[in-house]
Amino acid sequence: MLMKLELSPPTLSNTMSLVQTTLKWRTNDSYIVGFNPTNTTPPFIQIFDSSFLDVTGSNATIRLVASRPGFAVAHEAPIYVPDLNVVFFSSNDGAPLGYSDWYNNSVVSMLNMTEVDNALAATTGDVNVQIQTLNLSDTVQMVNGGTGPYKGNLLFVTSGRCAFASFDNFYGRQFNSLNDIKVLPGTDIVFFTDPTYGWLYEFRPEPMLPSQVYRFDPSTGQIRVVADQFILPNGIAFTSDGRTAFVTDTGLNSGLWGYNQTYPATMQVFCIDLFPVTVPYFSPYSYHDSGIPDGIQLDTNGNVYSGFFLNSTSAEMIFTASGLLILDEERIYLANIQAQGIDLAAH
Repeated sequence: MLMKLELSPPTLSNTMSLVQTTLKWRTNDSYIVGFNPTNTTPPFIQIFDSSFLDVTGSNATIRLVASRPGFAVAHEAPIYVPDLNVVFFSSNDGAPLGYSDWYNNSVVSMLNMTEVDNALAATTGDVNVQIQTLNLSDTVQMVNGGTGPYKGNLLFVTSGRCAFASFDNFYGRQFNSLNDIKVLPGTDIVFFTDPTYGWLYEFRPEPMLPSQVYRFDPSTGQIRVVADQFILPNGIAFTSDGRTAFVTDTGLNSGLWGYNQTYPATMQVFCIDLFPVTVPYFSPYSYHDSGIPDGIQLDTNGNVYSGFFLNSTSAEMIFTASGLLILDEERIYLANIQAQGIDLAAH
C-alpha cells in the first residue's frame, strides 16, 4: 500500500589489509559468514582495493550513534530530510524483535543528526543519541519502504494490513506486501517492489500476485508491471540520470521458513527507456556468496551500496550530511565516509 504523510517540522531537542587466504568449501550456513580474513571484530572498514579509498577517504570510521536494545527499531524505510537534518525510518515488520504481527503494528521513528554530530564531537567513542518514535495514525500499517522528501512529504509503502492507502491492488488483487520504493529522477513516477514477505512472516494472507516490480504514474493513476522474473524483489534504486535501475532479489531469505541457498541473493540491473518509461531489458549485476543484499543507495559517482543480512541484519542505509547512516535493527551506526549520496527528493 502506498502512503503519503504530510511533512511538518517535528519538535527537535536542543583496516586496511592485503591478505592471501586458502579457498575452502562453503558450508550450509555460508550465507551468514562474511569474508573477514583478519578476524576483526565488527563493525569495521576493510579495504582490499586501494581505489575504495576514493569512497571512504583516508580517515573513515564507523561509530555507534544510537541503540534500542531488545527492539529492532531501525530496520528499513530511511528518509533523510536535509532541511531538518533528520532521518526517518521504520522498525522491523514481522521478525521477532519487531514485535509486530497480525495484530501489532510496526513504528516509524526519527533520529536528529544535529544531535548526533554534537554527541560525536564531544567524544572519540560511541554515543547513544535518543531515538524519537512518531505518533502516527493507525492507517499507517507495517511500514517497510520509504523515500523522499516527495513534494514536501514523506512517501511510505506498507507491507501489512490496508486501512487507507493511495492504492492497494492491481486489477482487483491486493498487493502482497510492498517492500521498497523510489521516485524515478526527474519525474513524479514511482517504482516499487512487491515480494511475499507478509505471507512468509505470517502477517498477510496467502499471496494473490506474483512477486513483481511496478511503476505508478500519479498523473494518470496507471499502475504497470515492469519486471517479474524474481523470487522476492526487494530493494530498488536509480542512477541520478534515471536511465538505470538496480533491484535486489532476496529469494534466499524465506522469512519464518528459513533459507534456501538455491534461491537468489543477487542484484539485477535494468535499462530504463524514459519515453515512455519502460524497462526493456535487465541482466545480473552482482551475486553475493555471503549475506543477502537488501536496500540500495547510490552515491554521486555512481557507486552502488547495499544493506546486508550478514551476521546481523543491516537491511538499509541512507546518506546524510554527516556520512552514511547504517540501520542495524537494534543499533544505528554512522560511517563518516567522504562519498555523498544522490538527491532523492522529488520537487
